[in-house]
Amino acid sequence: MNNMQFNNEQLTAATRQFADTAAKINTIAINTMQDVFNAQVAALTDRAAATFAFMGEAAQVRDMDTAKNLWPKGVQVARENIERAVATTQEVAETATKSAEQIGLIAKGQFEDATAKAEAAVQKVAKTVAKK
Repeated sequence: MNNMQFNNEQLTAATRQFADTAAKINTIAINTMQDVFNAQVAALTDRAAATFAFMGEAAQVRDMDTAKNLWPKGVQVARENIERAVATTQEVAETATKSAEQIGLIAKGQFEDATAKAEAAVQKVAKTVAKK
């Protein structure tokens, strides 16, 4: 009975540890998703405002001189849109990398903990066998 109770306690502790680890990883994943979503929405909002402002100006063009003067603004808006898209992509990649590093550290800690427990169990068995 005592051995069974010990095994149940081990199982309970392992289950609790697994749940705690899963909760930490889920929190990191959710925060990452929120950061990525916020970065993308901010970029989209910023660039949509600039694009719509340009389109508003373009809709008012009535002659070739105005159209010629509007061309550099259109190129500028397109360039800024591309630059913002690249910057947002880099920001998302950095966020994902940081999250992966955090999750990796958690996994490493779990692996080290499991290894230490296994080594302790082996040492305990070795001592028991050596006594006999």
